[in-house]
Amino acid sequence: MAEVSQTLASVIPNVEGEGKFKKSSDVAFYRRQIQGPNMQHQALLDTMVLTEKGARFELVEADSQTRLLLSLSPSKHSIVRITIDEFQPIKARYRVPDVLPGEPQCEQLTVEKQTKDSVTLSWSSGFYQLRVWHSPFRLEILCEQEVMVTFNSKDKLWFERLQHRPSELQDERKSSLWKETFKQFVDIKANGPSSIGADLCLHGFRHVYGLPQHADNLQLRDTRDGEPYRLYNLDVFAYPLYSRLGLYGSVPLMVAHKPDRTLGVFWLNASETFINIQYSPSDHQDDKTPPVKRRRAEPQTDVHWLSESGMIDCMVLLGPSPQQLFAQYAQLTGYQALPPLFALGYHQCRWNYIDEADVKSVDAGFDRHSIPYDVIWLDIEHTDGKRYFTWDPVHFPEPAKLQQHLEKKNRKLVIISDPHIKVDPSWSLYCEARDGGHFVKDREGQIFKGSCWPGESSYLDFSSSATRAWYSRCFSLDKYKGSTPSLFVWNDMNEPSVFSGPELTMPKDAVHCGDWEHRDLHNLYGFYQHMATVEGLITRSGGLERPFVLSRSFFAGSQRLGAVWTGDNVANWEYLKISVPMVLSLSLAGIAFCGADVGGFIQDPEPELLVRWYQAAALQPFFRGHSANVTNRREPWLFGDEVTAAIRTVIQQRYSLLPYWYTLFHQAHTSALPPLRPLWVEFPEEESTFSVDSQYMLGGALLACPVTEPGIQEIKVLLPGSDDIWYDIHSALVYKGGRTLSLPVTLDTVPVFQRGGSVVCRSVGSCSCTAELRQLPLSVTVALDSQGTADGELYLDDGHSFRYRDRKAFCLRRFSMLSGRLLCRPAGEEGTFDCNTVIQSVTILGVKSKPSAVIVHASGAKDISAAFQYMETCCKLTVNSVNLKVAMDWEIQIR
Repeated sequence: MAEVSQTLASVIPNVEGEGKFKKSSDVAFYRRQIQGPNMQHQALLDTMVLTEKGARFELVEADSQTRLLLSLSPSKHSIVRITIDEFQPIKARYRVPDVLPGEPQCEQLTVEKQTKDSVTLSWSSGFYQLRVWHSPFRLEILCEQEVMVTFNSKDKLWFERLQHRPSELQDERKSSLWKETFKQFVDIKANGPSSIGADLCLHGFRHVYGLPQHADNLQLRDTRDGEPYRLYNLDVFAYPLYSRLGLYGSVPLMVAHKPDRTLGVFWLNASETFINIQYSPSDHQDDKTPPVKRRRAEPQTDVHWLSESGMIDCMVLLGPSPQQLFAQYAQLTGYQALPPLFALGYHQCRWNYIDEADVKSVDAGFDRHSIPYDVIWLDIEHTDGKRYFTWDPVHFPEPAKLQQHLEKKNRKLVIISDPHIKVDPSWSLYCEARDGGHFVKDREGQIFKGSCWPGESSYLDFSSSATRAWYSRCFSLDKYKGSTPSLFVWNDMNEPSVFSGPELTMPKDAVHCGDWEHRDLHNLYGFYQHMATVEGLITRSGGLERPFVLSRSFFAGSQRLGAVWTGDNVANWEYLKISVPMVLSLSLAGIAFCGADVGGFIQDPEPELLVRWYQAAALQPFFRGHSANVTNRREPWLFGDEVTAAIRTVIQQRYSLLPYWYTLFHQAHTSALPPLRPLWVEFPEEESTFSVDSQYMLGGALLACPVTEPGIQEIKVLLPGSDDIWYDIHSALVYKGGRTLSLPVTLDTVPVFQRGGSVVCRSVGSCSCTAELRQLPLSVTVALDSQGTADGELYLDDGHSFRYRDRKAFCLRRFSMLSGRLLCRPAGEEGTFDCNTVIQSVTILGVKSKPSAVIVHASGAKDISAAFQYMETCCKLTVNSVNLKVAMDWEIQIR
């Protein structure tokens, strides 16, 4: 391990990554577009053709007479797709494949008005319109005659044509277009400069979000005073905070919100991308502007996208509600995969658990301390010399027996599988990949070699479907010796990380299948490895079992595949605090299964920080403790009895809430609603919520405000909704909404409130892992709103297979409270699942007076007068021992 520690120190940048990574001023295509001059385009209105997919126009650039082809395609789901390509390119430009599972269903456009200056097209019975202006070219998107979005409002449309390489490049300026240098690295551009760019004006908006992954606030900042937001997947160890530097993954989705509309801009491009944002009116306004005029100025947000290559493929999602926007994006890129239930439990990880005895000891430690957990993880040291799909023969001689030992307790093992393959001609897997043509090549056509954990390595070309199929087969039980069906996978270092490369990644002039340069598809690399791994696990089970794969790198559409996390964070309070907006940004961009390493990957957390981090992470979707090899061991019982007890309580509370979590993931899987939601998603008209990122909604029912500062004795919590009622889930005390609450806290306090009008189901009793949850009864907590009503859902299935999808083997129940009657009924017509789960108790919050009786009526049984307890101080009614089957129809009447 000492050798590994030295390796870590020698190859990883320092905390700031000083000098390792580019700033925008180091990037030639960014400088060219920003310095301009702007290109003046005209739309040739007489070239319009209406097609079954929308409309086509030719554009011409006034000076160069460069011709472009504009295609406009509105879809049935209130999405407008804008594509711009060269009119007659010398070769095809890169179009991002595989991210959109199917082409959106297009609407027919009709001409509503035509003049010499513009053409107005409409669809959806005239509700929406597109207006194309001749000169200068503008494209307006209108809803009920009001302009919502203007494309090319500032003439930033930029399109560099592909070129044949000149025989001589004596002119230094021209030479720099074909060759770019950063540090000691030289990037040769096979087709010359090929960048694209465009701007959009979002009218009426002054809050935009999204564009993960950045270690920054939830609301995106105006970029005039600093760097643009960069989307370029990089391995950034101990990444700087409040930075717009690109991190491990990229989702080019921006979400804009105002009280009466939410819309999105999805820029489908996998090359290096920058985004500039300008809010107007803003603090940048001239001080001489009279305050009255400032107030009257219509707000707008100008967004400028710049990408190194490819074509312009921009989709505007028109909402108008947050929920509709999430569904529109999912219809484009796919819905969140429904994870197996165990994946929502607690994961224990370390770089590295030393050997099989160490793994068994940690596993036993959880049982000894009565702390539930589901999965233990092995990092790179479990392999034979960093050769993936192998096991260290000394430390892990019997891996199948180790997995069987865990499986007897219904627990799983996760191993790491990175995309780099050790260059070793004596290793059969390396030879198979080499001989099968599965490696990325360098610009000279030779197999690309770079350095990573094994030393000299080659990198699998996951952009090739043949390579993905080969890699998927590597996970078969007969090929992956020592593996069992209870082994799952972690894809790391897949930005890809190349220690010897520019910015610690692959050179842009490396060559992939189809002769595409790496620059064209860089941000897709990890997405493709994730896809191949998921397909490998599905194939391993014969298509029967849901996979679980965690990936560090990601792109739009990664939600279809599994989980991601926020990478190599640090054990300090600032990284705990930033984890909340980071996972909220991911959630807004469709990647709902996300989390941050508990306690920080690097350095050693003090006990208070560790407890607070467990409390926060238990309220995030992916819940894993992880630490680097140079840190002290961090199992929950190593910090004294008080800390052990606090962590035990938090993890037990997570497990008790898993019925609710699982239901939220069913909603994400079917309706694209993320489990974690910024407050404004649930309270879209309340501007006081628009910039809040220290607290959030967990589904529609629970508001969480984790404590992320040391030594705190009081915390301020915004309780939105002036007509809403909120109940403290611990004390059952009731608070009116539309206020900021000052709440006293101790180290044991986790501020969570249930919203009036909601129903939450929990498991009752203790368990050691999720498999035991199925045997436990449930409690139902009904929180009444001011009208005395509430409703909520519960989703159940077998927790591991695809039978819910293929055979409709699931149970979806709705709980509704109205006029003193709580009903349990089917939430839909589909779904049959043999389920013996019972409701043990029902708690109703907000009952104003003590009932005279509580009557339980179950289908096919006699009415029963149930015993109950009523707490007048907090208006809480509890009905115990009801033992009602959740799959049956029943009702409870309060008299």
